[in-house]
Amino acid sequence: MDNETRFSLISRVGEEIVTEDDLKQLLLDKKNPVAYDGFEPSGNLHIAQGILRAININKMTEAGCRFKMLVADWHGWANNKMGGDLDRIQTVGKYQIEVWKACGMNLDSVQFIWASEAAQDDSYWKTVMQIARNSTVKRIVRCSQIMGRSENEALQASQILYPCMQAADIFYLKCDICQLGMDQRKVNMLAREVGPKLGFWKPVIVSHHMLMGLGEPPKGGADAVERSIAMKMSKSRPDTAIFMTDKEEDIKRKINKAYCPEGISSDNPILEYCRYIIFERLQKLKIERPKKWGGDLEFESYGELE
Repeated sequence: MDNETRFSLISRVGEEIVTEDDLKQLLLDKKNPVAYDGFEPSGNLHIAQGILRAININKMTEAGCRFKMLVADWHGWANNKMGGDLDRIQTVGKYQIEVWKACGMNLDSVQFIWASEAAQDDSYWKTVMQIARNSTVKRIVRCSQIMGRSENEALQASQILYPCMQAADIFYLKCDICQLGMDQRKVNMLAREVGPKLGFWKPVIVSHHMLMGLGEPPKGGADAVERSIAMKMSKSRPDTAIFMTDKEEDIKRKINKAYCPEGISSDNPILEYCRYIIFERLQKLKIERPKKWGGDLEFESYGELE
């Protein structure tokens, strides 16, 4: 596969790439760059975390990337997931790996690494400390959205440590590409800023699209990133999320209640699922309708559907 095709494939994953020139140079320099994502084991997975994650990682590995998935059990512990019970967090981490296997993630080029293993290495904590020493508290607090927290919340001390850990993960794992969601952008930018100061490199950021929840999107003038975070599918709004363990009747109920205004394609969750999931896996979409409403419809691409 030539580098132009590799770049095009990765660009299909990245809603934003920082920077495109850096990515092109990386692909020239390395046949198999290392990309990474970290996931905090925090409960049941929804389809954005399960199916879409597998689709995106498969594109990255097809483009030649070796992918490292960090099971961020200590990060989840710092963020008080599962009631702060590390054993339960690790059980959830094992469950999530099995979900990705069932979703068809190509594991030939994927390595799962546990944060609890990195935590046994003094060099990891040295990098955490270096990042903390080169960052202000204000800068770190601005990264709190990576944990699903607001800058205005009263954070525990462990949650202040979290962004420093996540930035350190990138260098500890020797990652060339940060391939996480748009909601993780701030800490990835922190890594680009402090990396050269510490003798490391500037990782390329390939931020994937965050799938919408099924509810009506919020109105208002928030910036694009903040708005996409507000709209994303979330476990905290379970009736607007489709979980990997949902029964068929639950999925039908949620879909039937979904926000899907006629004739509007922007910010339309049903069309998003068609674009990012259905047409990534299927060559054709058939919509069955009674003859009195015009009969069945078939679409062979998202563009045709839109």
